[in-house]
Amino acid sequence: MSISIGGKHFLQREPATAPKLAVSIGGGTGQPNAIKTLHAMGYNVCAVVSMVDNGGSTGILRERAGMVPPGDVRKCLSAMAKDPDSAFAKSFEHRFSYADNHTLGNLMLTALTEETGSFAEAIAICGQHLDVYGRVYPSTLENVNLSGVTIDGMEVEGQVNLGEGPSALERVWLTPKYPEPYGPALEAIEKADVILLGPGSLFTSVIPNLLVPGIIEAIKRSSAQVIFVCSMADMQGETWGLSADEHVEALLSHGMRGLVDVVLLHKNQVQGVGLATRSFRALTGEEIDAHKHMEQSLKAEEKDGFKGFIRPVNVNEEIVEKIFQEVPLVLVRDFSVPERPTWHNQKKLADVLKGVIQPCHLPQK
Repeated sequence: MSISIGGKHFLQREPATAPKLAVSIGGGTGQPNAIKTLHAMGYNVCAVVSMVDNGGSTGILRERAGMVPPGDVRKCLSAMAKDPDSAFAKSFEHRFSYADNHTLGNLMLTALTEETGSFAEAIAICGQHLDVYGRVYPSTLENVNLSGVTIDGMEVEGQVNLGEGPSALERVWLTPKYPEPYGPALEAIEKADVILLGPGSLFTSVIPNLLVPGIIEAIKRSSAQVIFVCSMADMQGETWGLSADEHVEALLSHGMRGLVDVVLLHKNQVQGVGLATRSFRALTGEEIDAHKHMEQSLKAEEKDGFKGFIRPVNVNEEIVEKIFQEVPLVLVRDFSVPERPTWHNQKKLADVLKGVIQPCHLPQK
C-alpha cells in the first residue's frame, strides 16, 4: 500500500513480527541517548562507535597505554546495561577525580585489552558483566586520529582541538587514511533495518565513522532506512554558525550523498523565558551571566562534551526546502528537554521515529 506525505511517495511497511535491527552510528554523549531510544522502541540495537576521541581519561590512556579510545565504547556499554542501577553498572561509570579523572570502565577496558590482547574481547567481557541488551562495535580497531580544515582554511589536528577550534569545520579526515574496518560493524550495518546517524557532534562523532573504509559501502549494501538526527545545539567550535542545511551538506559531502532518507530537525516551538530558551540565544555581553548559569546546570555527561557557548542550529522554511532538494523527507519537531538544552527528549524522538519508520519508503540507494 502506498501513501503520500508532502509530495513524497512511500510504501507502507507490514507490521513487524520480530524485533528488527537498528544500528546507531555515532559517538560521544549523543549516542547513548539514541541507543536508549531505539531499545525503548523494541529494536535489537547495535552501536557502531567512533574511535577518534583523544580527550580526558581516554586521551591519557591512548597516550600512556597505547590504547584505542575506550571512552565512547564505555558510554554505549553503560547505556545498554539491563540494570543501570546495579552496583556494577554504577561502578563502571565511577570517575576517580583523584586519579586523572579516569572512569573505572575505561580502566577495565584498558586492563582487559592488555590481558587478552584484544579490545573486541575486552568489550565482550564488560558487556557480559553489565548484561547488555545489544552489541557495541568500534568502527575500526586501529589507533586512528582525526584532522580537519576549518571554513577559513586553517588545518587542525586532534578530535579535542577540532571540537574547540576557532571556527566551524569544512572537512575532516583520518590518519592513517585507510584503517581496517571492524568486520562485525560492517555486518551489522548490512543487516540493519534502520540506521540512525546521530544525534551527536557532527564532525567529531558521526562523520569519523563514515571515513573508515567499508562503512559507507556497507550502508549502500543494506536495505535499511537511513535517518540523520541533526544536532539541536550549535556548539562553539566545530559547527559554530552552521545552519541545519549546512549540517546536512557536510554529512552528504563526506560520502553520504544519495544515501540519507530522512532528516530530523529541532525547532523549539515554545516561546518561553526558561533556562533552555535563554541558553539557545546568540550570546551577547548582557547574556553571559545567563550562559554561566546554564553551564553550571549541565549534567556531568554534558560537561564532558561542553565546548563553550551554545545556540540553536538555525532552522527555517528556506533551510528546510534546501534540504528537501537532497533528502526525500525532512521533519521539524520540538525535541527539547527542560533544563538540558543539548539533549533530545527520548520520548519525543521515539514518537517521531515511529512515524517515519512505519510509512517506510524505498531507500534512496
